[in-house]
Amino acid sequence: MTGVRPVRRTMRAKPEDLLPTRASLLIRLKNWEDQVSWQRFFDTYGPLIYSAARRAGLTDFEAQEAVQATLIDVAKKMPGFQYDPALGQFKGWLLTLTRWRVLDQFRQRARAATARLDGDEAALEPFVEAASDGLNALWEAEWQETILDAAIANV
Repeated sequence: MTGVRPVRRTMRAKPEDLLPTRASLLIRLKNWEDQVSWQRFFDTYGPLIYSAARRAGLTDFEAQEAVQATLIDVAKKMPGFQYDPALGQFKGWLLTLTRWRVLDQFRQRARAATARLDGDEAALEPFVEAASDGLNALWEAEWQETILDAAIANV
């Protein structure tokens, strides 16, 4: 995944990429050297992850970090990943990974704040958790907006 450009909200996936995640793409991602497939995956899901992270309250930099960490998580899991739509949608699994990375960014922010204030980091954990409570709704709304934008662009 070298040479990957930063994600911005203005990047949009192609309409054909917004159909339910193709099992064929997920199979191709098992090969870390398949740059074309990884770029397609990044172009499809990077903007979604970024936008959900921003809407959850992360800064641009924090959201970029969350995207990168999420994509690294996906890359690490892909060699043994078995996609079974009966167990749930891929985007649900990706949301879980995204949520963890967004929470990591909030925790880093809380640690930095408590270090400056010489306070108790554990006291900030409820605020970190509260910040992530709405991520499911944000994720679904962003997914729907992305699909709508792609459909409009395709008309």
